[in-house]
Amino acid sequence: MSRKTMVRPGGRSARVQASVHAAVRELEAEVGREALTVPLVATRAGVTPSTIYRRWGDLQELLSDVAVERLRPETAPEDKGSLRSDLEAWAEQFLEEMSAPTGRAYIRDALLGDPDGTNASQCSAYAAEQVDVILDRAAGREENAPDVETVLDRVVAPMMYRILFRPEGLDTAYSRQLVVGLVGSYDR
Repeated sequence: MSRKTMVRPGGRSARVQASVHAAVRELEAEVGREALTVPLVATRAGVTPSTIYRRWGDLQELLSDVAVERLRPETAPEDKGSLRSDLEAWAEQFLEEMSAPTGRAYIRDALLGDPDGTNASQCSAYAAEQVDVILDRAAGREENAPDVETVLDRVVAPMMYRILFRPEGLDTAYSRQLVVGLVGSYDR
């Protein structure tokens, strides 16, 4: 079991996590990522370095945990009135956020400090939850719609591949093309 999954929510543990995460974000902005060290983060957070090592293992796992938290969507997908419009708007925003230098850095951090795959699963769950909201709306409008896994496979997966390995030329036209290719087969 990973260190991150053994932590109990609330109480001191939640306060420690919040202060350490805030310290990482502040220090990244002030001194840059390359200057970060566990002792520096610990001092800023008001905890001992051993607290960080015990909870996260090393700096990379800490950065990974912070990245996963930063990749969590803050709001539900916007309701644009149809499956296609909802998916297009969501995919455009997803692509814009994830392909930006900051988004790409968070993706890399989330994956680099993830020895057991927990963070990758959590990031995937965030996308699936957002897509599920869109598909529930479509069902409420009695629209034909794919399942969550199909949207992840045909829209999210190609975008993530391009973001990570071939980011050149990514734009809203690309995300729209993926959505139209998927939704078009359900419009009939």
